[in-house]
Amino acid sequence: MTESDGPFGENTRPSGVERVAQVQLSTEYGVFRAVGYLDCIRGDEQVALVYGDIQGDRALTRVHSECLTGDAFGSRHCECGDQLSAALRAIVSEGRGVLIYLQGHEGRGIGLLAKLRAMQLQAEGLDTVEANLALGLPVDARDYRVAADMLHDLGVRSVRLLSNNPRKREALVRHGIKIAEQVPLLIPPREENLAYLQAKADRLDHHLPHLNGMAERS
Repeated sequence: MTESDGPFGENTRPSGVERVAQVQLSTEYGVFRAVGYLDCIRGDEQVALVYGDIQGDRALTRVHSECLTGDAFGSRHCECGDQLSAALRAIVSEGRGVLIYLQGHEGRGIGLLAKLRAMQLQAEGLDTVEANLALGLPVDARDYRVAADMLHDLGVRSVRLLSNNPRKREALVRHGIKIAEQVPLLIPPREENLAYLQAKADRLDHHLPHLNGMAERS
């Protein structure tokens, strides 16, 4: 464990991450600073996309779990890819903010192959919670400690969290991140993911008010 401080500002909180590299990254959304980290505890490689001056309070922040099928392939089974794009656009529009992209979070932490097996069970009629349990896996195995360490290292004192997930908020608070506001990130549902999103609302407590009544109408 090390104590980190550097060009993003001093931070005396013990940290489990090592800042390895930072580089300007030009994207279709805008020009970010990509800050690469090594998780010294798990050995994972992680990245933060920083836009503008985020030190201090109320930085617009998205902590995004890796989703190969949604983020890279544009799967319509989930809303992950759309949320990633919407979050990056919102951060640029805000003029300052950060997106933490968390590897090791595939399928709410169960891994890519297990996620594909769970998707197969969902196609057979189980919901996303039932599918994980049928495989003998946790409903949600994600840990947000590394995200908190990265935010502390970046000099972020409090965040406006782009998320519909109250459990994510609670986990970040447990790891010392102050949440000034939880900002909804609502994506219009598709026919292919409506049941999946409804299960997240009903069984995982995600705040998805835009789904109200849609299942009955579909």
